[in-house]
Amino acid sequence: MDSNIRPETMERISTPALANAFIDEQVKAIREQVGDQKVLLALSGGVDSSVVAALLIKAVGKQLYCVHVNHGLMRKGESEQVIDVFRHQMDANLIYVDATDRFLDLLAGVAEPEKKRKIIGAEFIKVFDEEASKLEGIHFLAQGTIYPDILESKGVKAHHNVGGLPEDMDMELVEPLKLLFKDEVRMVGEALGLPHGMVYRQPFPGPGLGVRCLGAITRDRLNALREADAILREEFDNSGLAGKVWQYFIAVPDFKSVGVRDGKRYEGWPAIIRAVNTTDAMTATIEEIPYALLHHITDRITHEVEGINRVVLDLTPKPVGTIEWE
Repeated sequence: MDSNIRPETMERISTPALANAFIDEQVKAIREQVGDQKVLLALSGGVDSSVVAALLIKAVGKQLYCVHVNHGLMRKGESEQVIDVFRHQMDANLIYVDATDRFLDLLAGVAEPEKKRKIIGAEFIKVFDEEASKLEGIHFLAQGTIYPDILESKGVKAHHNVGGLPEDMDMELVEPLKLLFKDEVRMVGEALGLPHGMVYRQPFPGPGLGVRCLGAITRDRLNALREADAILREEFDNSGLAGKVWQYFIAVPDFKSVGVRDGKRYEGWPAIIRAVNTTDAMTATIEEIPYALLHHITDRITHEVEGINRVVLDLTPKPVGTIEWE
């Protein structure tokens, strides 16, 4: 039987008991596959790679080496959370690479969205390969492949986690989550003791804030975006909207408008709020945000974030718009 096909008899993981049974089963399978060899994992901080990391730590402990690459396009506090959870709380072998300058220098002056994505993806692979080459005796590569990745790769779209290893990489894959759906991965993550905020982390594009800092990225505008987005996420958490809205974020375009601050002309960027609900990401509807909350968010962003002088709300469903702006 194809190991990439989920058996029809496989029970959906919907309770802590089923999650713990899956964990016990996978710990045994990982130990049998890996033995006493070392395992390498690219740990982004997203739910899939985080759950794989926690599962492997439980199975093989210090045999796992996690590489977290900070490309400078993470949301506020995300790299710090990865370090705190995996290095300080779980005592993992965590290699942290701050490659901010490297990525932002390459992206300087690049406005075309697909070109930005390709630069970020290619450079991430280079950085990861460089770190992997410094480690000796790595025989296994762990990946956070989940079942929708496998299904979508069959004629819908390519996934970086699906399709095996490059020919020049002499490692065996470890993919303990590859037959699970996203809700099951989250259930397993909670059973493994990962923080709720990490397990239910908002969907985040691979290029990170790079596709929400519209046009050519500048450091000052990127910093403004990161701070404004943090305020939006904090206020959605405080108001109870975080658990009700599938995707919410700020985008900041590469143009300014005239405003007034302290009685003087003040030019700044607009912050665009995007909040949508969807079941399959193929279509999306707009979440209705209470006006009082919108006023509060606007007041905070325009007073607390340097460089932002307007807040606007995107009311476009998908179609005609897409969920992301780039």
